[in-house]
Amino acid sequence: MKLHTSIFIIILALVYSAEETQFFDLTTETTIYSDSTGYGYDFKTKPQSAKNKAPAFFSIKVPDGNYKVTFEVGSDEFDSETTIRTENRRSLLENFFTRKGKIQTFSFVVHKRTPKIDDKTSVGLKDREKTSLVWDEKITFEFNGKTPSIKSLKLEPDTNAVTVFLCGDSTVVDQGSEPWASWGQIFPRWFDENVCIANYAESGETSTSFMGERRLNKILSMIKKGDYLFVEFGHNDEKNTGDNAGPYKNYAQNLKTFVDKAKEKGANAVILSPTARRAFEGGKASNTHGEYPAAAKKVAENEGVPFIPLTDKTMDLIESFGSQDSTKLYVYYDAGTYGPTAVKDNTHFNTFGAYEVSKCVVMGLKEINSPLVEHLNKEWKDFDPKSPDKPDEFVWAETPVH
Repeated sequence: MKLHTSIFIIILALVYSAEETQFFDLTTETTIYSDSTGYGYDFKTKPQSAKNKAPAFFSIKVPDGNYKVTFEVGSDEFDSETTIRTENRRSLLENFFTRKGKIQTFSFVVHKRTPKIDDKTSVGLKDREKTSLVWDEKITFEFNGKTPSIKSLKLEPDTNAVTVFLCGDSTVVDQGSEPWASWGQIFPRWFDENVCIANYAESGETSTSFMGERRLNKILSMIKKGDYLFVEFGHNDEKNTGDNAGPYKNYAQNLKTFVDKAKEKGANAVILSPTARRAFEGGKASNTHGEYPAAAKKVAENEGVPFIPLTDKTMDLIESFGSQDSTKLYVYYDAGTYGPTAVKDNTHFNTFGAYEVSKCVVMGLKEINSPLVEHLNKEWKDFDPKSPDKPDEFVWAETPVH
């Protein structure tokens, strides 16, 4: 009996680690996800059909790495409007309309990871991360929108895409719950299948704690020559105290470490100054970060790496809305909207705000002539934070779970 059990476990392990293409016909697939199946509809959502046009989640158990995923979007039975996200609300395709019988194909490259670095070390996760979709053993896709329809899904390992690893705090992280959002989870929306966005940011992180919890070590175990390491800290670093605290001490030293580690791997470091908080003085947006943006720029200059002045860009964005209307960019809601109490958060963006900030980052890449802009998808249109999009025209299909 023990021998048979051992053989069964070995077979399962071989299936799980096999590098092969997986194809799912979602017009007929009804499997519910379990560890034994390794794929299926997840979080108690039902298979899509002409009768069930509600949001659905579909998960596939795979090893760590990048995966090219190709979707056939549309239906032979009804008009559809589909949004596709992955993991913690990471945006891939939004509000895409297809007429009945019209099927279109889209491909993206998605990053998947677990905390394990090697046989002896793992990322030091916070308790809330232990149930997060970004650290589990599967890739989860969210099919959302007014009438979502995915005809098929093909998943295959990818080693060709350039991976952009994001390091940062809650202003960058893939936020799991509505209405919070960060630019890092909208950022993939703008790139084609030649670029993969791997968001390793986490709420509450400083540049010190990010390294101490071995998040950078995990990235370094996966990053390859030609990839990118984006570094945006400051919000929490500026709260530090002690002899070595300060923009030109510990913070600057840590940013240099990120750059050094990227260079050792043959990767490209990009430093970004922190996003602006909603703050005004004399009718003008004001910088609440002190010397931290200047310190980030100084490190980039000293180390010869690109710098994106995201503080300045987001201050322009905030100022374009004015003191009152700038609340439309942030998690600023009356009681009863997202819970029993009012929320007035002048640091964290809502989905519309994150959408606008992600565009600021892309424009920053264009200004530094980054090769990444060669892979912007056909949906991209140049953006001026002083002349932003209209919030009333922004449509976001809210995630029903998490």
